[in-house]
Amino acid sequence: MSGSSSLENVQQTFEQKLEQVYRQSFDETDFGFVSLVSVERLSGGASQETYRITVETQLGNVVHAMRRAAGGIQSEPVVGHPGLEAEALLIQSAKRSGVPEPEIYYVLKPSDDLGSGFIMEWLEGEALGARITRGEAYAGLRESLAYECGKIMAQVHQIDLDQTGLRQKLDEVSPRDFVEQTWERYKLFDTPHPMIDYTAVWLMDNLPESYTPALVHNDFRNGNFMVSESEIVAVLDWELAHIGDPMRDLGWICVNSWRFGGAKPVGGFGDYEDLFKGYEEVSGQKVDPKAVKFWEVFGSFWWAVGCLGMAEHYRNGPDKTVERPAIGRRSSECQIDCVNLLIPGAVELITPDSDSNDLDMPRVDELLTSVRDFLRADVMAETTGRVNFLARVSSNSLDIALREWQLGAKAKQAELARLQAFTGEQTDLGSLRWKLVHALRDGSQSLHDEALQHHLRQTAVNQIAIDQPKYSGFRNAISQSVT
Repeated sequence: MSGSSSLENVQQTFEQKLEQVYRQSFDETDFGFVSLVSVERLSGGASQETYRITVETQLGNVVHAMRRAAGGIQSEPVVGHPGLEAEALLIQSAKRSGVPEPEIYYVLKPSDDLGSGFIMEWLEGEALGARITRGEAYAGLRESLAYECGKIMAQVHQIDLDQTGLRQKLDEVSPRDFVEQTWERYKLFDTPHPMIDYTAVWLMDNLPESYTPALVHNDFRNGNFMVSESEIVAVLDWELAHIGDPMRDLGWICVNSWRFGGAKPVGGFGDYEDLFKGYEEVSGQKVDPKAVKFWEVFGSFWWAVGCLGMAEHYRNGPDKTVERPAIGRRSSECQIDCVNLLIPGAVELITPDSDSNDLDMPRVDELLTSVRDFLRADVMAETTGRVNFLARVSSNSLDIALREWQLGAKAKQAELARLQAFTGEQTDLGSLRWKLVHALRDGSQSLHDEALQHHLRQTAVNQIAIDQPKYSGFRNAISQSVT
């Protein structure tokens, strides 16, 4: 009871401070503030809080949104994250340049005692990538959506960094910096994934030769903009913006991870040509497809490392949720995307043994299946919200474990045999993986070796067959084989 009362007191104090902000900073010339009706925290990431605020005014109730630093802290900008004050300025600057954005009403001050954040216009629309890609309501929108994305990206890249004051608030990151920082982060995990190192070397060998530094959104993708049935309503999530190569944005929206099962390369809903056309019409600059491919490859490389980071976070805490290791296994999705982009070709799938020699009763797969089915049939039926979501994640993790039980040992045996033949050394799998990784890193192993490419393809495709056989990159990879 005391814990519940404490939480209620915290919420009450929070709402009192927020209402004071409205009374002091929203005078009658704005909309005639009367009272705070409700404050609802919405689901979202751990780094930021989002609220839906209903306000009574002299003209009736209105709805606002507020983004705030997690826990209501007074956050400071750090490398790669310019902070909420800069994010508010980014949205305001973008809106003035014609980018669809909400109106920023107020940026919180330290004296408000609410932490870093800002209050803005509430906009209605759809932001779920899968619905935008496949929903019938957005079929008409999808016909021109890639073109519109290209136009908006060009508007973003034309924002004057000096006139807006953004140059002083944002980091400048070169393509080389991006690759090196991501590669170094992966190396710290101390785990050998030869396809990640292969991709890193390819990226270092294919850095964009020239570009004009500009404002880069850095997370402009399907799922990070809001749409109605006829147009883009707002570009969201500016928290990773920086100054760099503008082609980063064009490549990122094409990364397969953000296509949500759609067949088309731009967000799952559009074609490269339409994206480029929209961009060129507004920017007046010709798009270099090679530069866009570089950033598309980098996007899969970056997210492959990011997924491993989730697994590392689970191992070392403090957030040991079931979601972390599940996302960790998604690294193989990005690695098969890198295979498809860089070294496509024929693959050979490992198949499970038709008969089990396991004498145990029940077998391991029967135990796993029983728990998975309980989660899906019972727990999910009786729960909602985050518990329901985590039950689904848990059941999917058990599916991975089942496929690992069926295929994992044979896949590793095949990988070991290939590496022993490739290196001429009869040692264990871990040692041979590390040998290959080190050879890629020091440049002694050529990327153009067909035997190497064959090995990487087989390893990646059989890993994704275990981790996520429904992933579109897996289908793309096996389609390369002759049937």
